[in-house]
Amino acid sequence: MIDHLICDCDGVLVDSEVIADHVIFETLSRTFPGVDFRAAVAGAFGQQTSRFLADLASRFDLTMPENFLDIIDHNCEVAIAESVSPINGVRDALRRVTLPAAVVSNSRLTRVHASVRRAGLDTIFGERVFSAEMVARPKPYPDVYLHAARTLGVEPSRCLVVEDSISGLNAARAAGMKTIAFVGASHIPSGYADVLREMGITRIMEHMDELPALVEAGVRGEFGDVQS
Repeated sequence: MIDHLICDCDGVLVDSEVIADHVIFETLSRTFPGVDFRAAVAGAFGQQTSRFLADLASRFDLTMPENFLDIIDHNCEVAIAESVSPINGVRDALRRVTLPAAVVSNSRLTRVHASVRRAGLDTIFGERVFSAEMVARPKPYPDVYLHAARTLGVEPSRCLVVEDSISGLNAARAAGMKTIAFVGASHIPSGYADVLREMGITRIMEHMDELPALVEAGVRGEFGDVQS
């Protein structure tokens, strides 16, 4: 049985990953004009920005400027606040869901709140918004999902999570939660659903209008012990 729905933010509620990737690429390219970051940024899907930058510095032997993470986060937040759009159909789908819903994200809390407001979803989620800033370790560790469950007063096994990234899906499953993979955002690469199926993930959603029926199946206990 499922008591609570939890959604990732970027790539699930708002189509923001392509905006953030463009900002990160442009900021890195201006700062280090002799380095081609295209492949690295394309592979950043699902990573926390601080961890991505640390890996990048090690891989390319770079010295990041002081406050570089703050600069990138600020640039991303400005761009997303100005132009991000909700995922097609997400508002209607969430209004049709009968469970209370929360947001869990690796992004900074200010950015998540701004994205939720921009998408017109603040009345649905209220204060049930959680960021990896609140815990010691970001996704793919389960910490932020476990923190959300404790705060919400719900057993992790009775939570259903919608995620787009493998790291997010792994985090939710490590927390003992059931998952749905959403593959309908604009940043999702071709063949990604097949990769997920090869990993044993069976609940894969291409369109948000599929969400209410999937949630109701979870409420009826039809998922059994299958996490994904």
